[in-house]
Amino acid sequence: MIRFENVTYRYGDGEGGISNVNLRVEKGELLAVIGPSGSGKSTLLKLLAGFMEPQSGSIWIEGKDVSGVAARHRDLGIVFQSYALFPHMTVLENVAYPLRLRGVDRAERFERASKALGEVGLSSATDRLPATLSGGQQQRVALARALVYQPKALLLDEPLSALDASLRTEMRDLITHVQRTAQIATIHVTHDQEEALSMADRIAVVHRGEILQVASPKDLYDKPFNATVAAFVGKANLWIGDVMSSTCVRTEFGDIACDASDWGIGDRVNVMVRPEAIMPLTADQNPEQAPNYFNGTLVQDRFLGAVRRYDLSVAGCVITGETGYRGSLSRISIPFDSVRLLPLQDD
Repeated sequence: MIRFENVTYRYGDGEGGISNVNLRVEKGELLAVIGPSGSGKSTLLKLLAGFMEPQSGSIWIEGKDVSGVAARHRDLGIVFQSYALFPHMTVLENVAYPLRLRGVDRAERFERASKALGEVGLSSATDRLPATLSGGQQQRVALARALVYQPKALLLDEPLSALDASLRTEMRDLITHVQRTAQIATIHVTHDQEEALSMADRIAVVHRGEILQVASPKDLYDKPFNATVAAFVGKANLWIGDVMSSTCVRTEFGDIACDASDWGIGDRVNVMVRPEAIMPLTADQNPEQAPNYFNGTLVQDRFLGAVRRYDLSVAGCVITGETGYRGSLSRISIPFDSVRLLPLQDD
């Protein structure tokens, strides 16, 4: 449905933009695009929407090269962070507006707009003005308006960032449901990693204008391509280590047993362990029977409700863990299978 082929766009000052991007989004797929501020996420969306043209490469929609095609002729539904609703129009009129621009007669456009509002749970709000709606309701109207004319693809540009946490969760589920029902190719740009992990079929991580990795949420989290991806997606302990054997890597706080069979002895690597994988040991557990046992000093203890995030100082190095365990904490075990070795990066 959507294809970027070797697309490059750099801004005049040489800072920002994207370089040589290749990317595909299939029919019915939701692709989330994440990355730090200035990484090129919004540039990707603007190029696809037709607000800017690539300096090199091409963008294809439904098998057609859309280079030089104006934004209004690309038939893309767009939902922005700001809802961009017309304040003087009713909810029904706002949703019907794209159909009006396309010459659909009044009766049909209002019928289709009513149906679209029903799909986002706003059938009872057709005659209200946007100012009388909550932020979540306005975002639903914006979503209905973007889908009412059956666009070729849906573009979501930080659509939930202005909502509070509970509304974001509700809207995530709604967008996913509507997108799956419509079977429409969707690109969702977001800063919210939880949003991306919970909604997307695949996630693209953009860094300094390049796509570092595209993978399913589970593979991205469990098997990041490098330390930059690991650090950006979720939380991660990252230590520099030296491979001592096919089953051991040495870090500054001690040796860790793990699978190092893909590396050569003497290789320097990044050692990654997710905080939730670290196992606290209770007073009655024998540390000699625990893999990768370490004893340390608790330096930070944060109660987050369902979980507890703690920092343990081991030989001067901080190990961060997450657990539901409420007891005293100074001894931990790192399971063999929870350790992943990644290539060492200069940055």
